[in-house]
Amino acid sequence: MRKLHYIFILTCLFLSFKGRAQEEMTLQSKDTVKSIIDPNRPARAAFYSALVPGLGQAYNKKYWKVPIVYIGLGVGIYSYNFNQREYHKFRDEYKRRLDGTSDPNHPIYGGLDNDRLIRAQKFHQRNRDLSALITAGIYILNIIDANIDAHLMQFNVNDNLSLKPDMNQNQIDYKFNYGMTLTYSF
Repeated sequence: MRKLHYIFILTCLFLSFKGRAQEEMTLQSKDTVKSIIDPNRPARAAFYSALVPGLGQAYNKKYWKVPIVYIGLGVGIYSYNFNQREYHKFRDEYKRRLDGTSDPNHPIYGGLDNDRLIRAQKFHQRNRDLSALITAGIYILNIIDANIDAHLMQFNVNDNLSLKPDMNQNQIDYKFNYGMTLTYSF
């Protein structure tokens, strides 16, 4: 009789929850991303930077990077032009000496022999070529920076994920163990 009593109580319990089990429930997320992800944004920023240097940084609203881009490109172009001019000056003086029309009392080139003129040509030619490579590198870095910055602007960064240095004392030998702690809280 006692077992029947328990069965009756359990049946009543299960029958009382039957109506609740079929009730429809919806989940609402509290932590939602408010910005809309635009997959073309990085490509558009890179295109703008390739078209006009610094325009991709302005498109990403990183206005402080635009002067850095123009200063880097300006220094590279100035260095290229300076070395090109000096190379031509030394080359023209060397050609004049080969023709026999040079001025031996010239204030700059009068005291230089032919070997020094050739070395000066090679020096300025090498620096001119290096300046061209550096200027091209700054231009390419401008495009890459705009692309990566546009990618990272769409990356969800919140306080739930943290990376910080950690220092624990070892309980066996009492030395300190150093490392990094990656924490994800939800």
